[in-house]
Amino acid sequence: MPSPTRSGLAVSSSLTIPRAELTERFSRSSGPGGQGVNTTDSRVELSWDVGRSAVLSDVQRERILARTGHRLVDGVLTVTASEHREQRRNREAAAHRLAALVADAVAPPGPRRRATRRTRGSQERRLTAKKQRSTTKRLRSSRPPRDD
Repeated sequence: MPSPTRSGLAVSSSLTIPRAELTERFSRSSGPGGQGVNTTDSRVELSWDVGRSAVLSDVQRERILARTGHRLVDGVLTVTASEHREQRRNREAAAHRLAALVADAVAPPGPRRRATRRTRGSQERRLTAKKQRSTTKRLRSSRPPRDD
């Protein structure tokens, strides 16, 4: 499981994002918190500049850019966490979320699907169902049935 460490954010056994490359911003959360909700900056935004990261290989960078392109703003990947009352727990949640997102993006693609033929039984069931549906619709029609 991805986890934050002192030196950085461990994404996998071979990839750790250094703390120096991560940027944290804090703001007021809209979630639970009682009277402290309006005074405590418990919401966390964790950002990482994928384009300028020194720890990524070219292949890893291409995979991340391709798979998370819709989430990137100027090459920066940002995740937020505001589900907890405590800033510390939101920081941990954001770190886990970012690590999981990067781990999924860096993972190699799965095996390609092997094309297979439809079975004779499945083809026959499909044609039988089509004939039954056709008969039902023909019987509902106000026109007299045609003899084929």
